[in-house]
Amino acid sequence: MTPFLESNDILADDDALRSRADRDGYLFLRNLVDGEPILKARRAIASTLQEAGWIDAGSDPSEAKTCHLARIAGTDEHKPVYDRVQKLESFHSLAHNHALFRIARVLLGPDVLLQPSNIARFIFPNSLDYTTPPHQDFIHIQGSPDVWTAWLPLGDCPHNLGGLSLLVGSHKVGVLPVSRALGTGGLRTHTESVEAAWVSSSFALGDVLFFHSHTVHQGLPNLSGDRLRLSVDFRYQRASDPVMDKMLEPHQYRLSWEDVYADWKSDRYQYYWKKFSLKPVAKQAWPVEG
Repeated sequence: MTPFLESNDILADDDALRSRADRDGYLFLRNLVDGEPILKARRAIASTLQEAGWIDAGSDPSEAKTCHLARIAGTDEHKPVYDRVQKLESFHSLAHNHALFRIARVLLGPDVLLQPSNIARFIFPNSLDYTTPPHQDFIHIQGSPDVWTAWLPLGDCPHNLGGLSLLVGSHKVGVLPVSRALGTGGLRTHTESVEAAWVSSSFALGDVLFFHSHTVHQGLPNLSGDRLRLSVDFRYQRASDPVMDKMLEPHQYRLSWEDVYADWKSDRYQYYWKKFSLKPVAKQAWPVEG
């Protein structure tokens, strides 16, 4: 598969970054984020997963080794463990990293809102039927289409660990039809009408992929055999644009922010979105084929 086009060569040129993002629907940046806050979040998440028995007892949790049966997002077995991860301060703090915000401001302007519904993912090895299918984020997040996701693994992510791939320029074809599917989100976008190339690269610690909410992307299968793939999704939009009301709640909507913040050491990133005069909108039902 063709690799992502790396944009580090134009990192200091805001106009060139915007132009490339508008053309391709993504920016791929090597070594954008310092490794320590990423590893801090990784250690906290991995320790939580080891306490739940999802990472092998007696192993270094940061290695994320597992012989556990796959736990699929949204299932009864997954929910309580995921809720514990949602309470981790280091996980949410990472989304406020200055390097991520710098790119978000290049793409969106100065009034950037980080949607507080941050997402953590732990992808089990060899659960191939539940690999995230091709999809467009807009169907799930709605509000404004001009939302950019920053996707980064919490450590090195070679191809066999299962990263992401995307269709170059697919953000320009509008929102495509969907049908039911296994995997995160539960919907598959139909791309037969799109004449575009799939691209993907391995990731190293600190690498980040930004992509537009209309850009078609998919997960790659975790073929490592014995390791979880740990990654995060953070989404940025203009504060002046509509935002779906659910994006202002903790991800998967089971917890309150009081639950999330109960054990935090700092209030620096608590309720930060309330400084904006936001325009929340309700989620609309989406037509599904079949």
